[in-house]
Amino acid sequence: MRWVEFCINASGDSVDAICEMLTRIGAEGVSVSDPEEILSILKDPSSLAYADSEFFDSLGTDVFIRAYFPEFAEGIRIGVKSSDIELTSDLEGLYATRKTETIPVEDVFQIIKQRMDEIATFLPVGKGEISYIFVKDEDWENNWKKDYKSFRISDRAVISPSWENYEPQKGETVIFLDPGSAFGTGTHETTAMCAQILDGMIHKEDVVLDLGCGSGILSILCNKLGASYTEAIDIDRMAIEVATENIQINKSLVYCHAGELSDALRKDYSLIVANIIADVLISLCPSVPDYLVKGGKIILSGIIVSKKEKVLKEYLDAGFRLLDSRNIGDWHSFVFERA
Repeated sequence: MRWVEFCINASGDSVDAICEMLTRIGAEGVSVSDPEEILSILKDPSSLAYADSEFFDSLGTDVFIRAYFPEFAEGIRIGVKSSDIELTSDLEGLYATRKTETIPVEDVFQIIKQRMDEIATFLPVGKGEISYIFVKDEDWENNWKKDYKSFRISDRAVISPSWENYEPQKGETVIFLDPGSAFGTGTHETTAMCAQILDGMIHKEDVVLDLGCGSGILSILCNKLGASYTEAIDIDRMAIEVATENIQINKSLVYCHAGELSDALRKDYSLIVANIIADVLISLCPSVPDYLVKGGKIILSGIIVSKKEKVLKEYLDAGFRLLDSRNIGDWHSFVFERA
C-alpha cells in the first residue's frame, strides 16, 4: 500500500485547527514541524537534544503540517465513521466530519483547500500552500513521528512520546503520550498555558472535568498531580480512542467518554478545563454553573486574540469572577471563579 502525504505550509497560530480539520476528514496520521518549537526544545537547559549552528540556520521560519491518507485502487480513503452523538445546532457546523468514502487524490486536495479557506476566516493561516507526494507503506509512520520529542510543558510536567524511553528527573511528572491521529501533542500554546495553570492550582480534593480532552494530556496531568476525580470528555470518538490509549499507557485513573458538557457524569466539579475554540466557549457559558460548584474554577483556553474581549465579556456578564489572564503570542487563557 502507498500513502499520500499532504503538506501544508501554515502559521503557528493555525496549527491546532488545521490538524483537527485533517483528522476529521480522515488523516491516519498528522505531524507538525515548527521551527520555534524545535528551537525551544534545543535551547531548554534540561533537554538532552543537541544541534550545531548549521542546523539552527537550516530551520527557517515556516511551519509544515503533514497528513497521511491511505491509497487504494479506487483512490484515497477519507472520512471517519459518523458519530452517534447528537450535537446541538451551534456545535454541529464547527465539528463537521465526513463519512468514509474513496475518492481521487485531486478531490481530496480540493476538500483540504476548501477547509483551509474556512479556517482562514477566523485564524491567520500563513502561506497556506498545499502540496502532496506519495510515500511507501513502511515510511509513513516514521515520517510523522520524527519531529515529536520529549519536552517540558510546565514546571513539573514533561511530555514524552510513548516510543521514547525518557528517564524522569527528581520532582518531574512525566506524561507518556501517543498523539495518534493528532488530537494534541501538547506543543501548542493553548495546551501549554492550561498545563502551567493546572500545575499551580490542582489540589487533592479537586473534582476535575477536562472538556474537549483531545489526546487526554490535561486530564492525565490532573490525575498525576493528585486530583481526587478526573473525567475527560470529547465530542469526537476518534479523540476518545486516542485519549483512552494514553490514559492506559500512563496507568492513570480518568473516566473518559464521548459527549459534550450535557453528557458529564457529575454536577459538582470544582474545576473545569476547556481548551476549545472561542465560539464554543461562549456557547457553553450559560450551562457552566449547572456543573461547577460555587467557588469552583473554570480554565478557558484556545482563545485567539480577536475573540478575547468577546469571551471575557460573556463570562463577566454571567457573574463569573476573573482570577487570572495569560497569553502566549496571540493566544489567550482565562481562569474564572463561579460566584
